Amino acid sequence: MSIRVFVPRDTTALSLGADVIASRLRREATARGQSITLVRNGSRGLAWLEPLVEVETPIGRFAYGPVTPGDVAALLDSGLLEGSVSHPLALGPTEEIDYLAKQQRLTFARIGITDPLSIDDYCAHSGFCGLEAALQREPQDIVEEVKASGLRGRGGAAFPTGIKWQTVFDTPADQKYIVCNADEGDSGTFADRLAMECDPYMLIEGMTIAGLAVEATQGYIYLRSEYPLAKQVLDEAIARAEQAGYLGDNLCGSGRTFHLEVRLGAGAYICGEETSLLESLEGKRGLVRFKPPLPAIEGLFGRPTVVNNVLSLAAVPFILAEGAEAYANHGMGRSRGTLALQLAGNVKRGGLVELAFGTTLRTLMEEFGGGTLTGKPLRAVQVGGPLCAYLPESQWDMPLDYETFAEVGAGVGHGGVVMFDESVDMAEQARFSMEFCKVESCGKCTPCRIGSTRGVEVIDRIRANDNREANLTLLHDLCETMVDGSLCAMGGMTPFPVQSALKHFPDDFQRAANGDRS
Repeated sequence: MSIRVFVPRDTTALSLGADVIASRLRREATARGQSITLVRNGSRGLAWLEPLVEVETPIGRFAYGPVTPGDVAALLDSGLLEGSVSHPLALGPTEEIDYLAKQQRLTFARIGITDPLSIDDYCAHSGFCGLEAALQREPQDIVEEVKASGLRGRGGAAFPTGIKWQTVFDTPADQKYIVCNADEGDSGTFADRLAMECDPYMLIEGMTIAGLAVEATQGYIYLRSEYPLAKQVLDEAIARAEQAGYLGDNLCGSGRTFHLEVRLGAGAYICGEETSLLESLEGKRGLVRFKPPLPAIEGLFGRPTVVNNVLSLAAVPFILAEGAEAYANHGMGRSRGTLALQLAGNVKRGGLVELAFGTTLRTLMEEFGGGTLTGKPLRAVQVGGPLCAYLPESQWDMPLDYETFAEVGAGVGHGGVVMFDESVDMAEQARFSMEFCKVESCGKCTPCRIGSTRGVEVIDRIRANDNREANLTLLHDLCETMVDGSLCAMGGMTPFPVQSALKHFPDDFQRAANGDRS
């Protein structure tokens, strides 16, 4: 009997030799007279164990990792195909791995389990149940279900998804659009990529439901050009979904229409801002638009447009299939459901952690992350991307939710968690924040374009002890000007990490650039 062996095919696993491992497994198994069926699944999101090889046994799947091509022969010799745990890389039953077992996976329940491109596999794991439910309901009913779930934008702004959909539904037009913002550019983030590479039909289903809800017939996935594998997977998944009747002119025989295409960005961080994204999607330079009008009223090509992040849309199939209450039962306060947290930076066990809102950073970084890779004490953490605050240890025990973080000037953003050990120079990190804005600004407004350039210069003078106190005062004033005067969040939020570094790590601004106090 042929035994199923799973080798992931996402970007992380491939970069670590997953294709070579798969090829070697076939060759070594054949040489031993062993019959295997190789499944190229998605990643489980446990990046520190990749490539994670799994084998199907009568009592469930057993995991081994991180596997290198050189480990394959010894793994087979030690009883890999029987689920043996005698090899040092043996991790036991996959679902019992502590890192995975402690999570509350709603959106990412399928990743690593299924073949990403198999519609049969997707349907066997509750795929398209949400779409089937949506096809039986009126558009307004779908919008109400999403409102009741408490789902908010997972791209960073945390705007209620159902309210945005209601606006688009209420705006009359001969053509409406669904646009997925897949321009995942925040430091330390990879959840969008995992969703697209490991469970693409989930995003397709979510966008199709959104189309039914607001009566839009065309969707676009605006994908960052740095994700070539996601592009390949999405294109193939869209083609297969069309062939199977889950996209096109006659959705599941209902007579309803929804078409979907992928469009590549050109490497501009600013195009993660929704209006700049729409400009780029229309073939123009990615410049931020003035608001109003809102994209929900005049968006792509001047038509009402839903612009949602990958994870916002990916949450929708669960909500329609299981009901708003099942989703809203997770979380706390106004932060409902789960959040895909991505552990990165100086971390021992990096990866994806999906948990209900309300956990703490300390739990996340210590129990899941295992502390720093260097073994040195943690000193700071940046949550939410390069435009969000650096948090000192005194703030690691707050419940992780939108309102609590906002109260202390921090942000949840897209859920990226970048960790720093005690060796970090926070003045240097503040400089990086300004320099990042200087490089990535679209240039439309003066506070962002000029402010970030001057910010780099001022921080350089502070670190060189050039009239330090006066320049510290100037830096505070400059930050306030950028916050109050910038056209969008790019310039308006760039000061947040700078201000937090000044507030919580002031001693670092008293050191010279070489680390000596001066």
